[in-house]
Amino acid sequence: MAEPVAGVGRFKANYAVERKIEPFYKGGKVQLDQTGQHLFCICGTRVNILDVASGAVLRSLEQEDQEDITAFDLSPDDEVLVTASRALLLAQWAWREGSITRLWKAIHTAPVATMAFDPTSTLLATGGCDGAVRVWDVVRHYGTHHFRGSPGVVHLVAFHPDPARLLLFSSAADSTIRAWSLQDQSCLAVMTAHYSAVTSLTFSADGHTMLSSGRDKICVVWDLRSHQATRTVPVFESVEAAVLLPEEPAPELGVKSKRLHFLTAGDQGVLRVWEAASGQCVHTQRQRPGPGQELTRCALARSAGLLLSVTADHNLLLYETCSLQLQKQFAGYSEEVLDVRFLGPEDSHIVVASNSPSLKVFELQTMACQILHGHTDIVLALDVFRKGWLFASCAKDQSICIWKMNKAGKVACVAQGSGHTHSVGTICCSRLKETFLVTGSQDCTVKLWPVPEALLSKGPAPHSGPVLLQAQATQRCHDKHINSVAVAPNDKLLATGSQDRTAKLWALPQCQLLGVFSGHRRGLWCVQFSPMDQVLATASADGTVKLWALQDFSCLKTFEGHDASVLKVAFVSRGTQLLSSGSDGLVKLWTIKNNECVKTLDAHEDKVWGLHCSRLDDRALTGASDSCVILWKDVTEVEQAEEQARREEEVVKQQELDNLLHEKRYLRALGLAISLDRPHTVLTVIQAIQRDPEACEKLGATVLRLRRDQKEALLRFCITWNTNSRHCHEAQAVLGVLLRHEAPEELLAYQGMQASLEALLPYTERHFQRLSRTLQAATFLDFLWHSMKLPPLPAAPALAPSAL
Repeated sequence: MAEPVAGVGRFKANYAVERKIEPFYKGGKVQLDQTGQHLFCICGTRVNILDVASGAVLRSLEQEDQEDITAFDLSPDDEVLVTASRALLLAQWAWREGSITRLWKAIHTAPVATMAFDPTSTLLATGGCDGAVRVWDVVRHYGTHHFRGSPGVVHLVAFHPDPARLLLFSSAADSTIRAWSLQDQSCLAVMTAHYSAVTSLTFSADGHTMLSSGRDKICVVWDLRSHQATRTVPVFESVEAAVLLPEEPAPELGVKSKRLHFLTAGDQGVLRVWEAASGQCVHTQRQRPGPGQELTRCALARSAGLLLSVTADHNLLLYETCSLQLQKQFAGYSEEVLDVRFLGPEDSHIVVASNSPSLKVFELQTMACQILHGHTDIVLALDVFRKGWLFASCAKDQSICIWKMNKAGKVACVAQGSGHTHSVGTICCSRLKETFLVTGSQDCTVKLWPVPEALLSKGPAPHSGPVLLQAQATQRCHDKHINSVAVAPNDKLLATGSQDRTAKLWALPQCQLLGVFSGHRRGLWCVQFSPMDQVLATASADGTVKLWALQDFSCLKTFEGHDASVLKVAFVSRGTQLLSSGSDGLVKLWTIKNNECVKTLDAHEDKVWGLHCSRLDDRALTGASDSCVILWKDVTEVEQAEEQARREEEVVKQQELDNLLHEKRYLRALGLAISLDRPHTVLTVIQAIQRDPEACEKLGATVLRLRRDQKEALLRFCITWNTNSRHCHEAQAVLGVLLRHEAPEELLAYQGMQASLEALLPYTERHFQRLSRTLQAATFLDFLWHSMKLPPLPAAPALAPSAL
């Protein structure tokens, strides 16, 4: 396929980070505000605040101690956020401004495990790993209650919804629920029904009923007037969260009356709706395929009508409460990113394969996320067909999938195939037309899969389910794992790279061996055809990239520069340059003609497994083991334009400087030279002033009329000049002016004055010592001259007249 004309006639010189997709949730509590517009979640030492509409992280809050956040809660009025860290400190935030309004010690002897606000947003309860429950008045800033008696970690606290009753409920390691009276400062009741950890407490609107859920696979309905269990509902799964639904009919959820219904989320990975009175399940959500779908959290934003659930894969799913229709998906943590690709005819989307059976598709403009389920084990590699609508994936489950994106950006699985006997580690799509794809596996074989005609129709994806793919050809290619396959731009050649340190060239579609590329000292991670020339690039674990001629299989060039394995390589600039990524976390840009590494891009902190370039050759995409996906933009033209503008500006300023010096307008000349931030140019101006007959007066008058920031810059330049005996006189002259005419208080107020003095003193002492020695030598010479007694010179003899 011919490259676009955008990159003709120029080499790339640099890429800059345009966008970075980072983890924002690594497990723990999540919470929606009452409007459903903001999502709060824990990510290590920070609490991240997401804009639900765009998926962007609006603010990241981190306590001064930089310790992990163990608990947080947002007040019911959405005004106050309180966080607790492992350093046993509580921080109260004005979260919209991102500032801490109050910081105090938790007094717990172990980290705070949970916290909750009361309905009035004035009281905060904290449960600690030390078994204590404390209550704080966040308005008046003092502790109000300290309840003891809970064994082990208090992992759950909740206030009664009626603030007049002043009741607090907690649960600890003994699986009981304790009711505390804030008025009497005592434990009212110990409610026993669960045999395992209680995971959630929720209350009915009238405040008379409480629902508790546990990992013992039951939910219990409690009468809070008698503190007795009125109903035990077996739910047949370990429940991580249960919420009471609004007491109104919801036919789509099987809720036909205004009686009490609740929703559970647990290890089966589905949301289920139960009727409390009968204990019957009235609605079950459709099961998603693949592991990692267990639900770990569930939260309800009643006024917004939204329900949030969290999977074990750290995916956040936002539903409409009344119908459980999926509204938004967020990928909180991608673990190790294994491959990335641009999608769409205009590269409007990207697809990410991480250490998970699910794929994540992001729209670059809005960062909206889709989570795709089709594989049952970790997806290892991706590739996209020429037009960008179809792409393929392969996984450890020995299967491959073809996915199709419609014009609305929705992606669905349209074909599946299996046939390999080990995990499928690499995949490549045909280049000319969407006719076939090639896979390579740990079973040392390569398979050729024709793409069914039905998938190429422009209509929507078929509703009957994925089409079954059948392999057309199978070939054993290497003696060890096949790490990479690549199809030539004309679809007639196939290259394979293996752990056996060789790459091989095959003729398609019969898979006939044409030749072997030998020369790497370790296994190969990537092979790639040049888009323009009959050249193959290989990347190896020996830290090198090699270029090979397809005609005679000889090595043309070797690129050395990575300190570790080179994992991916790609051609850019119409085949004249290379991008390579390695396990050292670096991405390098190479110019093929002179073997030069033009630029090293250092933004990842771990192995860069994924590398892909856009159709217009103006952007690149990388994904690494540090869970980050980075979109790079080619800034060569921008930087060249900036450099050209800077040079033109410098020429104009230099001309203006010469004119000012010629006109002896020293003040403006000195100010202009300082603004250029060039010490040598400033030195030239000082020397020009000193050449003036009235140098001393003019230098003093000029320096003293400078602004304070200009004097600070001049002082920094003096430090540089003072290190050289040729220019120390100018430095000392400027220092003399400043020391004689500036008050000591003003000099000490200069930025970095102490460091400047420390740098000036040693060289100044050295210069004075040298001058002292010179003066002593000159005095000795003068003394010697006056002490010398020279004899009178003899008179010249007269010449005889005959000699004239």
